[in-house]
Amino acid sequence: MSDTRPEPEEGLAAEVRDMTEEERAEHFAQVTEAVAPDREIGVPVGDTLLEVADVSLRFGGLLALDSVSFDLKRGEILGLIGPNGAGKTTCFNVITGVYRPTAGEVRLEGRGLGRLKRHAITRHGIARTFQNIRLFDEMTALENVVVGTDARHRTSVVGALCRLPRHWREEREGVERAMALLEFVGIADRAADRAKNLPYGYQRRLEIARALATEPKLLCLDEPAAGFNPAEKDGLMSLIRKIRDDGYTVLLIEHDMRVVMGVTDRIVVLEFGKKIADGTPAHVREDPAVIAAYLGVPDDGAA
Repeated sequence: MSDTRPEPEEGLAAEVRDMTEEERAEHFAQVTEAVAPDREIGVPVGDTLLEVADVSLRFGGLLALDSVSFDLKRGEILGLIGPNGAGKTTCFNVITGVYRPTAGEVRLEGRGLGRLKRHAITRHGIARTFQNIRLFDEMTALENVVVGTDARHRTSVVGALCRLPRHWREEREGVERAMALLEFVGIADRAADRAKNLPYGYQRRLEIARALATEPKLLCLDEPAAGFNPAEKDGLMSLIRKIRDDGYTVLLIEHDMRVVMGVTDRIVVLEFGKKIADGTPAHVREDPAVIAAYLGVPDDGAA
């Protein structure tokens, strides 16, 4: 028996592409709840979601992280900053399972993540983007986000091969949720375009949408404003606030201090793999140790 179900690109994406502005607004008002209907948040707003506890990481004779400790509250936007080589991305990689710490532990909702593989950490609720955009260039924007929804699918291999009803239901729900996420990040009108054909700023937003498709409890953004002009940075800050307002917690690495100071609730500063400051943007801005790290003031002048 032939299957007449439309492919995602032929179905929902094409429908949305052909809608008027009013029709699109009405359509996405109906599917907004599909962005993350099953996301389970295990801790109340303000309680500790993530703990980095005395984490050290050594590469041979190089100590990349030296007893780094900080926590992240649910509903918070935390900035992780520092000069080049400070250990920011290395810390990100430990949190997301790329590296296992030499000492110390990372805990999500009190559970240690040290022995989990990267895909298992994603399923437990941590998603990330990268400094260098990593998209499936030949896939459409919609297909890229649908890939992210697969992290929450429960259909077995046999169920997918046999095209059982659960498989079709999850596929349809995944496409609807992916479209809702593309609307959420502001690029739904390019859903049917290949990722490689999108403008750079749209590719950054697409990567964020794909990360959100995994329904994370914590979204880690690695240099999301890299290459942006001032207007795009303002748009990014608005999007990050919107993500937090929708119930997500955000950990942000960013070099642009206007973005960091404009969007974060709290900032952790690293230098040479050690934490040198932890506080509000106003506090960190005036911290002598932070000023010394960025401006090269001698240590005795920062005392």
